[in-house]
Amino acid sequence: MSEHVHNRMAVVRTERKVSRQHLAEAVGVHYQTIGYIERGQYNPSLDLALKIAKFFGLPVEALFSLEPFRPLTDEIYGRKTS
Repeated sequence: MSEHVHNRMAVVRTERKVSRQHLAEAVGVHYQTIGYIERGQYNPSLDLALKIAKFFGLPVEALFSLEPFRPLTDEIYGRKTS
């Protein structure tokens, strides 16, 4: 059984005004695959995760994690979780 991979793809994609279709074409997958990944219904392969990270110019760990991400506002403003 594979572990759930958490991601911030939708946040980054929306922030950068990139459509699912455009991202999918850039990384060589169907646009529905992007939606499945964003909703946590599909874990990307390592190859695909690296392609997505490269597309956005971010380290893969900025987009994907085995642990849930803290809210971005907590990270930006330094609020600590208990």
